[in-house]
Amino acid sequence: MLVSMPTAAAGTPEPPAVRLGPAVLRLEGVRKAFHRGVWPARRSVVVLSGATLEVEPGEMLWDKLTVDEHFALFARAYGMTDEARDRTVAALLDELQFAGYRGYRIEELSGGTRQKLNLALALMHEPQLLLLDEPYAGFDWETYLRFWEMSERRRDAGMGILIVSHLLAERERLDRIYTVRDGKTSDR
Repeated sequence: MLVSMPTAAAGTPEPPAVRLGPAVLRLEGVRKAFHRGVWPARRSVVVLSGATLEVEPGEMLWDKLTVDEHFALFARAYGMTDEARDRTVAALLDELQFAGYRGYRIEELSGGTRQKLNLALALMHEPQLLLLDEPYAGFDWETYLRFWEMSERRRDAGMGILIVSHLLAERERLDRIYTVRDGKTSDR
């Protein structure tokens, strides 16, 4: 947990300022302190003093982590065993053909390879519903075709997949298309 109810150094609860805008989440002026020692030598230790945090659409974990470190982190979050993680990661790396990038830090990857990683991380735990926003942006042609093959196999196995995109050249691959106009949806 990053911050739930921060406590100012004076000991009074002070909720963080949360504003939504271009960022998905923005926290400003977050303060957190804890008390150390026993009275009369007790003192407050300030660990956050006006900290700011922002998460923008499409952002994920620190880009200094490697591809393998991301897989390990997400596998732990999904509650996967080491054996299940290793088996799943090997299959996804093979399926998306980017096993050669396992030791690369995210900041070193091209946009298309980052997209492959995002897709692999989303698929690691085989969710019932997969929500994808512009999932093939940055893919080369072969990866683009592989994406559709992967999606069709998973749909046929019972996974629901929602793809949000303004570019739909593959309409015949989709079971249903919703169009958003003037803030309303219509299906075709």
